[in-house]
Amino acid sequence: MKHHTRYAETKSSDSAIIMADSGQIITWRQYDRKVNRIAQYFRDIGLWEKDHIAILLENCEAYIEIIDAAMDAGLLITTISTHLKQEEMEYVINNSESKLLITSEKFAELAKQISDSTPNVIHRLMLGATIDGYESFEETVSRYEGVPIEYSISGTFMLYSSGTTGRPKGIRWEIADIPVGTLDPSMEGAFALFRINEESVYLSTQPLYHSAPAVFAVSVLQSGGTVVLMEKFDAEKALSLIEQHKVTHSQWVPTMFIRMLKLPGEIRSKYDITSMQLVIHAAAPCPIQAKEEMIEWWGPILSEFWGGTETSIVTIISSQEWLNHKGSVGKGVTARLHILDDDGNELPPHEPGIIYMESGRPFSYHKEPEKTAACRNEKGWTNIGDIGYLDKEGYLYLTDRKSFMIISGGVNIYPQETENVLIMHDKVVDVAVIGVPNEEFGEEIKAVVQPLNMAEAGPKLEKELIEYCRGRISHIKCPKTIDFMEEFPRTPAGKLMKRVILEKYK
Repeated sequence: MKHHTRYAETKSSDSAIIMADSGQIITWRQYDRKVNRIAQYFRDIGLWEKDHIAILLENCEAYIEIIDAAMDAGLLITTISTHLKQEEMEYVINNSESKLLITSEKFAELAKQISDSTPNVIHRLMLGATIDGYESFEETVSRYEGVPIEYSISGTFMLYSSGTTGRPKGIRWEIADIPVGTLDPSMEGAFALFRINEESVYLSTQPLYHSAPAVFAVSVLQSGGTVVLMEKFDAEKALSLIEQHKVTHSQWVPTMFIRMLKLPGEIRSKYDITSMQLVIHAAAPCPIQAKEEMIEWWGPILSEFWGGTETSIVTIISSQEWLNHKGSVGKGVTARLHILDDDGNELPPHEPGIIYMESGRPFSYHKEPEKTAACRNEKGWTNIGDIGYLDKEGYLYLTDRKSFMIISGGVNIYPQETENVLIMHDKVVDVAVIGVPNEEFGEEIKAVVQPLNMAEAGPKLEKELIEYCRGRISHIKCPKTIDFMEEFPRTPAGKLMKRVILEKYK
């Protein structure tokens, strides 16, 4: 059994969680008691298998403890992105039919505003403070004994899509019930490949409301490893944590790599990162130049996967494979991949189309039968809206999401390739490439850039970036114009909220 009760006995004084900013250490004995108390609370208020709870928190130790307790209690767990608007949060809470909402003082004002519009919520807890309608999490949970509840089936996540292209969709994983203390089957194989075990020290760099960070953090603890939890990502801080805690495994998104690569040389070389055994990354295609530089800096220890909240891990590629297939996200490991055109015809190698998965983890969109049906074809293969192609050896390459494709003069243009070029310019912090109306061609390419120095924003930098792009890829893929933004709508999980930018140009 892979479970905190076991580790509380076998490694009671070892670290389960280490908080990055404060350095606070939660031992396995402490972690076990806290998780048990929360699980006891769930049972006491009448929450049973398949009941829903919602969590709206910043990264903190209690976040992981609540998730683990909910798994002990067999609950369905909905973590809410802190970047959603009030109306979207209300939708997620109501759509999931959550009976309990756990939030914190940081979101007190928002919690107050949504109280009257979330009638299904019977119980409300708040960390760090209390307001009308919310009980103190700390005081409430402390009333319970830190002993295990009677276990049955394990709880699981019912997460919502990030809302990068529209209203969030609830994603139900249609998997068989598994006993408490058993890793999700889709993670068990991956963890064997990633060599995560009781000796592992895992650096969690991203917000826990996002699927991969939450699943990985809890799964590491279920495997007996230690989680070093960053409250908020900072490039140099991450390097110092690797050295300080002898981190062996970590998970990143490409924007984090780029932030670290743009650190001054003396900072990059200041920290000892030789303890690192495996660097896992996903969430978005990684610019080839950035990944080349990361492998040169950290060694061939990068392992990339592709999938989605719906599907979990679908492909995996090691550094060695990637160096022979630069730009690929690997071969299918949990599903067979097919590339189809808009009419459902299978496309030959190197021709981009919609990525379909044969087999793999089944899922449905909660209360959305039409959207569930729309993501499947007549053979039962599923897609999550990504576009890509396979090479002759079956390696997958991502180009973009279908909803972001630009059609200019009848030519399909995938913004991701252009974004990957511009982001490597030393004066660029972030970039989004979009299509804007053009009377002659239908659409033309515009880049929106967050410059390193906003004072440099203007025609001179615009010309420099366009010429930089044209020197690296076809002119047809390069922006005709560039606008500048002081701050980008990108989530801490690395997801660009492109729809927010697109709305400004409608």
